[in-house]
Amino acid sequence: MPEMPAPQTEMSEAQTNPEAQNVLVPDPWEAAYLRFETPKEEIQKFIGRLNRLGAQQWPREAEIVELFCGRGNGLIALQHLGFTHLEGVDLSPRLIAQYKGSAKCIVADCRKLPFAERSKDVLIVQGGLHHLPNLPVDLDQTFSEMQRVLRKDGRVMFVEPWRTPFLTLVHFVSEIPIIRRVSNKMDAFATMTEHEIRTYTQWLSQSGLICKTARAHFVPLHESFAWGKWNFVGTPR
Repeated sequence: MPEMPAPQTEMSEAQTNPEAQNVLVPDPWEAAYLRFETPKEEIQKFIGRLNRLGAQQWPREAEIVELFCGRGNGLIALQHLGFTHLEGVDLSPRLIAQYKGSAKCIVADCRKLPFAERSKDVLIVQGGLHHLPNLPVDLDQTFSEMQRVLRKDGRVMFVEPWRTPFLTLVHFVSEIPIIRRVSNKMDAFATMTEHEIRTYTQWLSQSGLICKTARAHFVPLHESFAWGKWNFVGTPR
């Protein structure tokens, strides 16, 4: 089963209608995500992913920021790994309010980060970039800000959905009505796809442009495409 991105509302109605932030309307995407994966399962997934992509070698005093942090389960995973200088950034106050850890979380747009130049050691994105509404402009702007904020020997880590044969197969299976009826997880996966279809489809259809934009800003130390995911670790150019 493919991983889905951590719940994000970076480019939601709240951006164009601030009053929407104060209305407690259930989000169908988030409701589906909670059917797909529990917070505990997500934290364990993040711990395994971070270790697999090299976090064990990062200094524990590193200044780390998770962008598109949502409700903060990625920050909790980093805390479990012993990191103590943590911050999170997301556009949604509602999601950030659900985080109960000790990291400092900031409501801000990742296309204009509230940090000084060369001030952070590691910047992490786990399933947020594919929510950007306008490619390649928003992606280039986000990467430019990340490049500005990172120290010269810093690291970026991205994990985003990618059109691999496995992901194509999962999408095909998840659209079969009987599969959706018998599998709560597959129905949740299909529901999430339906609710983010514009940005999700846009992202999956522009793989060459995305890789080119990433490499214009970062030198890859690790890049892989497997199980429906793009895994990228790099340093700023």
